[in-house]
Amino acid sequence: MSVSGATAQQAATFGGSDALGSLYDRQNRMFTELVNERSGGALTVNFIEGEQLGSDVQVIEQTMAGAVQFYGDDLSWYANWVKDYAILGWGFTFHSPDHMQRFFDSDAYKAMSDRLIKDQGVRILAQAPIQSRMTFSNKAISSAADFDGLKMRVPEIKTYLELWEALGARPTRLAWGEVFLGLKTGVVEAAEGPVSAAYAAKFHEAAPFVVRTDHILTATHILVGEAFYQSLSPELQQVVTDAAKQATQWAREQAQKETEDMISKMAAEGAQVSEIELGPVREKAVAAVTRMEDAGAWSKGLWQSVQDLAD
Repeated sequence: MSVSGATAQQAATFGGSDALGSLYDRQNRMFTELVNERSGGALTVNFIEGEQLGSDVQVIEQTMAGAVQFYGDDLSWYANWVKDYAILGWGFTFHSPDHMQRFFDSDAYKAMSDRLIKDQGVRILAQAPIQSRMTFSNKAISSAADFDGLKMRVPEIKTYLELWEALGARPTRLAWGEVFLGLKTGVVEAAEGPVSAAYAAKFHEAAPFVVRTDHILTATHILVGEAFYQSLSPELQQVVTDAAKQATQWAREQAQKETEDMISKMAAEGAQVSEIELGPVREKAVAAVTRMEDAGAWSKGLWQSVQDLAD
């Protein structure tokens, strides 16, 4: 859909928070270009790449406050405001991209996204499963026992911290842009993330032991401030919604294509890529589910309802 015959009327800022060239970065640039092309001059989006506007949480807060209009990155950040999003950051919860997509199509997920609109004034235009998160360490990891005491970087999401504590590590919060230096200087010994984003941030150069833990299936998304969204004409609302769906779907397809390519590139550049027996790691994550629900990390029964959607 496009809007024709219009003159420039509205401008918007898309705040980035990820490394240039990462999958998130490319998705967000695609969205920007699609909207600018299809709006016929009625809406001009300016994409601010990298962390020029701040960390993920800072840019999300700017979007909630109306200073930024669009944002796109990891969907699990919203656990900071709507607790049920924490389920996206718990290890070994989703078994495949199709499993996660079934969750996105469920009433439980709709209630979560509606809560963001009502309580925080932001609307998720589209979301999609992308890549699994892998572990990057500056020392070899050959078994689940090697996570014991490991100084692991985690994002500013409480569930990630709880997960790595359950797996035996010593989690430390660092902003994404600080991880490379943290690994180089020993502030942290390991970090984890989706492979395209981690490759763009050069994690493998600072922590060359790369382990295919695949502990979390990452979801991407594109968000808009609700007040700004409501200020748009119905035609422009459709333009930004369609562009978000196209860009996130592209990211899903691209993630599948480039995961192995990124791993091969890291290996070619000196990383040692390996796999470990994940059974003991998975067991620790599952064993902690009841404790997490009792502590109110997410609604009781949500984890099981997600499992019921599996193949």
